[in-house]
Amino acid sequence: MQALLTIIFGIMKYHFPLLLLFLTTVSFSQEKFSKEFSMVTDNDLYISREKDRYYSNGLFLSYSYVPNKFNETHKKIITFTLGHQIYTPFKSTVVNKNSHDRPFAGFLYGQLGISKTLKNNSTLKNSFFIGVVGESAFGQELQEAIHEIYNFKKPDGWKYQIRNIFALNFEGEYLKSVGINKSSILDGNFLSKLRIGTVFTDASLGFIGRIGFKKLQPINNSIAFNTNLNHKLNSLKRELESFLYYEASATYVVYDATIQGSLFNNLSPITFRPKKIIFDLEVGYKFTANRFHFGYAYHFHTNKLNNLRFDKGNDYGKLFFSYLIR
Repeated sequence: MQALLTIIFGIMKYHFPLLLLFLTTVSFSQEKFSKEFSMVTDNDLYISREKDRYYSNGLFLSYSYVPNKFNETHKKIITFTLGHQIYTPFKSTVVNKNSHDRPFAGFLYGQLGISKTLKNNSTLKNSFFIGVVGESAFGQELQEAIHEIYNFKKPDGWKYQIRNIFALNFEGEYLKSVGINKSSILDGNFLSKLRIGTVFTDASLGFIGRIGFKKLQPINNSIAFNTNLNHKLNSLKRELESFLYYEASATYVVYDATIQGSLFNNLSPITFRPKKIIFDLEVGYKFTANRFHFGYAYHFHTNKLNNLRFDKGNDYGKLFFSYLIR
């Protein structure tokens, strides 16, 4: 696993500019694609080499496809994801446990997502997660590998991390278009999300808007909402997309195991109570190029705990890559 991570982050470090140049120069053709491999990576390194705190890293590898059972009205997309997230205190080299302002925690999971596009310009996605929070999630090993690649100090303090928790979570997401202007370059979409389980239990309301450099694709056929795949019998085709987007949301938090530890025991040596209300803002750019999708985003969220060493919120960068198959 460490060798794979070394390859991925080595590519990010040395070849990202060349990859971006390639993606922006390849040709585009109007085709139908029913399968997709994608990678999303989150890291505060993408906005600054000086900070490494709180939500330190996220890596998500996915495979999506449109089932053979075809329905023109209600398009279905199935997605399998392998995800990993790392959380740390205000820095990853905090030796004294009394100085920790957030627990060290790793979260490793597999996810099954089922998305449906509906008649009324809306989508519904249900996801099921199974995995582990704690030592068995290899958070320490992954962070050490990343720090070795970038010649950062070796993390210290993982011996106080959240102890093993069996992760079983459900997530439901509903997205509804609320309007698009006459020239189809500006739109708005209402978002609601509910998570229930042994890791995250919370509810969110938000708004997603796009500003297109090309005519925006509808909610049922856009990379903005992961609905761009189509069955060979579907009347929709993949179109050229290039747009800025923003997403703002408010979340009411009931439980967060990466902060509070297990619901069923008190084995974790360092735990805190999360703040009940969190606000998130994400601003980014996404585009299509031949069989590829690419994107970059800046993400900011307000404090998830009280009494943080850095109490002005936290931010990080996101990179998106996808490759399409017929």
